Amino acid sequence: MRKIIIVGLLLPMLAIAQKPVFTTAKVKAATIYYNAAELSQSASINLPAGTSEVVVKNVANELSENTVQIGAPSSVTVLSVQFTTNYISEFEPDENAPAIKKVRDSISMVKKEIAKVQIEKNTGSKSLELLDRNMSVAGANTGLSVAELTKLLDYNKAKRIEINNAINALQERETKLNAIVQRLNAALETNEKELEKTSNGKLILQVMNAVAGNVSLDINYITNTASWKPFYDLRADNINAPINMLYKAQVTQYSGIDWKKVKLSLSSGYPNQNNQAPILSPWFLAYYHPAEQLQGYASDAALQEVVVQAYKPDRETKIRGVASTVEARQTTTQLTVNFDIDIPYDILSNGKAHSVALKEIKLPAKYKYYAAPRAETDAFLMASLDDYSAYNLLPGEANIIFEDMYVGKTMINPNETADTLSLSMGRDKKISIRREKIVEKSGTKFLSSSKEQIFTYDIIVRNNKKEMVELSLHDQYPISTDKDVTVELLQSDKAKEQQETGLLRWELKLAPNETRKIRISYKVKSPKNKTFANLYQ
Repeated sequence: MRKIIIVGLLLPMLAIAQKPVFTTAKVKAATIYYNAAELSQSASINLPAGTSEVVVKNVANELSENTVQIGAPSSVTVLSVQFTTNYISEFEPDENAPAIKKVRDSISMVKKEIAKVQIEKNTGSKSLELLDRNMSVAGANTGLSVAELTKLLDYNKAKRIEINNAINALQERETKLNAIVQRLNAALETNEKELEKTSNGKLILQVMNAVAGNVSLDINYITNTASWKPFYDLRADNINAPINMLYKAQVTQYSGIDWKKVKLSLSSGYPNQNNQAPILSPWFLAYYHPAEQLQGYASDAALQEVVVQAYKPDRETKIRGVASTVEARQTTTQLTVNFDIDIPYDILSNGKAHSVALKEIKLPAKYKYYAAPRAETDAFLMASLDDYSAYNLLPGEANIIFEDMYVGKTMINPNETADTLSLSMGRDKKISIRREKIVEKSGTKFLSSSKEQIFTYDIIVRNNKKEMVELSLHDQYPISTDKDVTVELLQSDKAKEQQETGLLRWELKLAPNETRKIRISYKVKSPKNKTFANLYQ
């Protein structure tokens, strides 16, 4: 009997504990990595004393469950956490927004009016059919006098005009009501877009609360439904002005939650899920031995130098240049670049790129034109940046606006090993270049067992701009890898030559409207019976 009484007392408590309590989480902040995001959300809920099941709605549709962290007051103990996108819907409270409900009610009322109009139109049409049948019957009745037939025709005519006028009026009313429905549907769509999107993701918490009352929860987790990439706008007024660089980010997220007024942080790293603290072991330096390649070790044929670098602590990075009104606090570690953005942003969950301005910097640049007419006959304006590592740039695409004209896109790759970063600022059609083969100076001569081929080209460059320009002009002659084939450079017009690669380079200064002609000529001697696949270019 005692056991039965205890069970009877526990049943009401269990029933209360099993009834879920709902709350909706709001996004406060987001740290976005290249391939994921760490979301910080908050929720408030009124909990009874004892054990409760809490359903936290509006978390990301996809998340890493083992990264979920719940912050709660000391009086609350979180016993378990489970993520799901499927939960019993009848426990969900009614969340019809008043603005949406009002529009939907209006649409329903107008559609009822349209249905009434359509009934009246149909009644009028039936009345016309009845008049037509009556006239047929009257016409078949030969016993009617002329006066009676005339009176019947007059009645039919008047009634038909009345019914048709009524149908036309009803048609106009139906058209106006349909227009109202279209406007209401447009307003409904607009209101639904303005509403903050909520997700299907939910966290099921089992909690034990010591004191009944309102409880605040802090929720953190990592989701792979967000990403960002660097993007730049490069603007230069002329070749004597610095580059105005707008450092931007393109943020994309499809978590199922619209982030409204959220504090953003961007990181160039990847979230590390390993929470095991590292332990340093002794670091022994060793030489690389090329002979070990045969045993399946490293593949380089030369000795490699081991470079030991001192550890540098995290520090606030000072960006050189002139900052604009847009400022994000930038910090760097040994491996990542981080941006903390003070202005709250709205990032919708639509999978589209949202532009976030980070910094504006004036870059002191040196300009020079570059051309390789053997590949393309256009001149490219190149901007070179010295000591570019001070700006902590990340690899990304850039828009180029030169002399107030959009000229195209380029790529910024700060991971180059050179001391100077070169940026292609686009083509300049005001520098014309032609590369022509001189037929009379070219030809083939056959010997007893070999042949000699001479190739001669003229490169004509003209500066059609109003100012002097510097042009780095590049061309080349072929390199032989066959001992039976020899290549001899006959003429290069004082080019700087790289014999190992066959590259020729001229550094030209062209005055306004100046034309310069450069000639290159080379001879290829090879066996008579062999033909080259790529010589005639």
